Amino acid sequence: MKNFLFILLSFCMLSACTKKDAVPQPSAGSIFHLSSEWQNQDGEHLRLSDLKGKNLVVVMIFTSCQTACPILVADMKKIHKKIDRSKLKDTRLVLISIDPANDTPEILKKFAEQRGIYGEPWVFLRSDDAATREFANVLAVKYKQISPIEFSHSNIITVFDRSGEMIRQEEGAGINADAVAQTVNQLP
Repeated sequence: MKNFLFILLSFCMLSACTKKDAVPQPSAGSIFHLSSEWQNQDGEHLRLSDLKGKNLVVVMIFTSCQTACPILVADMKKIHKKIDRSKLKDTRLVLISIDPANDTPEILKKFAEQRGIYGEPWVFLRSDDAATREFANVLAVKYKQISPIEFSHSNIITVFDRSGEMIRQEEGAGINADAVAQTVNQLP
């Protein structure tokens, strides 16, 4: 009987720990339900659901951009500096290319390294045109190719919680990095 009580008590303690640390399940509006396949800056294939369990700060850019994208990258770096160090392990800063034809994993990696934003918590992603357009629609990001290497596009930074639910969006160049970081810092 003592062994049975010990096993039962041990099981209860273990299940209590796992429920506390469990990642919330994605609701119908979660980006983690998108089935598209992506490739990161290291050439690894993944789905957005592979980012589940992390809070995400997401922006769509293209690496050959000389106008708005450098400002968006600078905004992401400001946000990174303002996120509490204790929150960074639970956060990914995700830059998604709207130019998958030119932004290969090698180009994305070089871009990241040159700007000092390679490695955790930074993630660069690219996919095919259909998946990129689908994700842009989720974010309400509009973009149009205006030359072989130039795009006109919205400037939006979006925060998603650990279950893939959109929490906040900031629009424009030179967004309020303090407000975005505060949002991330307040997420569980």
